[in-house]
Order: sequence, then structure tokens, then C-alpha cells
Amino acid sequence: MSKAASVTEQDAIDLDNKDPLKAYKSEFYISDEELCYLDGNSLGRLPKRTIEVTNDFLTKEWGHELVDGWSHWIDQAQPAGDLLARAALGAGPGQTLVCDTTSVNLYQLCNAAIRSLPDRNTVIVDSSNFPTDRYIVAGLAEQLGKNIITLDTDGSGGPGAVAIESENEVISVEALRPHMSKDVALLTLQALNYRSGAKQDIKGINALAKEFGVPVVWDCSHAIGSIELDFEKNGVELAVGCTYKYGNSGPGSPAWLFVAKTLQDKLRVPIQGWFAQEKQFEMGPFFEPADNIRRYQIASPSIIGIRAVEVAFEMIERAGISQIQAKAETGTALMIDLYEQWLKPLGFELSSPEEPSKRGGHIVLSHQDAKANSRGS
Repeated sequence: MSKAASVTEQDAIDLDNKDPLKAYKSEFYISDEELCYLDGNSLGRLPKRTIEVTNDFLTKEWGHELVDGWSHWIDQAQPAGDLLARAALGAGPGQTLVCDTTSVNLYQLCNAAIRSLPDRNTVIVDSSNFPTDRYIVAGLAEQLGKNIITLDTDGSGGPGAVAIESENEVISVEALRPHMSKDVALLTLQALNYRSGAKQDIKGINALAKEFGVPVVWDCSHAIGSIELDFEKNGVELAVGCTYKYGNSGPGSPAWLFVAKTLQDKLRVPIQGWFAQEKQFEMGPFFEPADNIRRYQIASPSIIGIRAVEVAFEMIERAGISQIQAKAETGTALMIDLYEQWLKPLGFELSSPEEPSKRGGHIVLSHQDAKANSRGS
């Protein structure tokens, strides 16, 4: 859209008509056609096929097979992870599991990364990171006796806060470099910021971290399903994320974790569950982890949850993540044009990047009286 002229209803209709993904709307359950739903970055819509697939699971699998179903359920976390990685991560098979929650997976990978470098004493997070991530990292630092640096991108501070230059909560390679050293045991950031919707320079930050031998754990919860992540091209080795936002897999659906094959035999997670055991059904007296991605799984996966993940990411794979990203750029550009036209004169400010390639599937607008405005007072 162009800001030179006012945006009209016909402009929006024209965008819909030209949309190569327009047919996918019919694949979602929509109870109110008049509702303009703008919270997909928090909870995605329900795919119609999820209703069919989960009902079939209840009656044709669990209800019919009972415990015998575990003969084909037991390894479901990995093929579902392979689908998710192929559809949305730009990564090959055998590196992703659909399991547990984002918080558990983040704790597992961050703990393993820190303990793999016992002589290093510093962990780095940023102040605009999602609260759970910041709290987990602070807890790990306390638990393991490490120093913590919070890169203060938004003025909110935090443990060991250090102010850095930042626009839209983005951490540039130049701003990060002075804080990197051979003493850093972990850096964890969001691939796409949950508030501003801004993309981080994943490739550049990974390259910088590699100079110092620092493991980076990326939280991709607000990125997966909305932008191309290109893990292999961008050098991602450790990552976690959820599936219920742009992943459209339902509230509380299983999360995922990614460990590149180059690291799988080098890290040891703190929660040693029996699903990670090499010879699982020997029920042996000692923990002997598998030498593949299975060593990062804790316990029985949520099979009904995985079914929903499979439906959603099969849809994402069909649509193509590059086309989804292009649609996100177009949609947010339209929102920004409308903001310029309707809301900027009323004192609202755009707190997301204006450049389409630098943001994801949502934008944030701020106002000094936002709290009162949202309450209608």
C-alpha cells in the first residue's frame, strides 16, 4: 500500500482478491464472520480438520486400540517434529521434537548449554524478552552460580541490567559485541519480539556468538508460522517455540525443541526422563541417553496434542512459509497505512519497524493513555 493516498475499503477488497492464500480461510472454523480477529499472534484459529482428526483419535485410536495404541504412538514426537521443521524452520529431519512446553524446553536447553561450558560464568538475556524466558534464565543463573547480564533494550531493567542502543527492541550485532567474551556461557533471545514484532538478526548474531564459542538458544514462539526462519542458512543450533500462535494447534498444544545434529551428543539436559533412555524398555538401573534427538525427550508425549500440530503444520507446508511471510508483510503494511490515516493524528505511535522485511506478522501501536483507551474510559 502507498501512504500517498487514503486507504479505502476497495483497496482491502483488492488485496483479498489478489491473495494467493485466500482459499485457506475456508479451512478454518469461523463462528462469527463479522469478527475481525487480530490476536493470531496469541492464539491462532481452529482448523476444521483438527476437529475431525482429534475426534478420530478419540474414537478410532484411543477408544478402539486402548494401550495397544502405544505401539505406534510412542515415537510420534519426532516425525511430528520433522514435519514442523520442514514446514516452518528450514531444517532437516532428526533435529526437532514436538513435546512438553516452551518453558520446559527452554529450561532444558539453556541448562544444558550453560553446563557444557563449566568454566564460563556469564549468561545474557534481554529486557524485552518474554517474561518466562527472563525468569527462567535468572533462576538458572542463581541455581548454577552464574552472573547475568540483561541487555536493557526498553528501559525496564532487570538483573545485571546494561543499557544498550536499540530501536523497536532490536539487538544489533554492533550493540551486542561489547558484551560478548570467552566468559559467556549462554545467550538467549527471541527470534521475533513478542511486543514489537521486530525480527532479530539471527544470522549475524549467530556468527558473532560463534566467534566467542557462545551457544545461542532462540525462542521462536512468535516467529514460527509467520516468517521464514531458515535455520540451516542462519546457523541456528538450539531453539524452542510454541505451536498455538501462528501454529494454529490449539491452547496448550505441545511445544517443540530443536537441537542441531552437531550438538546432539555434546549436551546433557537436566531432566533425565525415560523417553531419552537408549534402551527404553529394558527399564535399566542407570541412565544411558540415546545418541540422537530422542535424548532430549522427557516422557510420554501428548498424542492428541500432536495430532493438532500435524494438521496445522501440514497446512503451513502446503501454503508455503514464504507465501505466508509475504502475506504477513502485506497485511501489516495495510495496518500501518490505516494507523497513519486514522490513529497517528490521535497521538498513537508505531512501535514496530516500518520496513516490512524487518517485522513479523503483528505490529504494536502505543499511546500514553492506552490503558484507559482499552477500557473505554
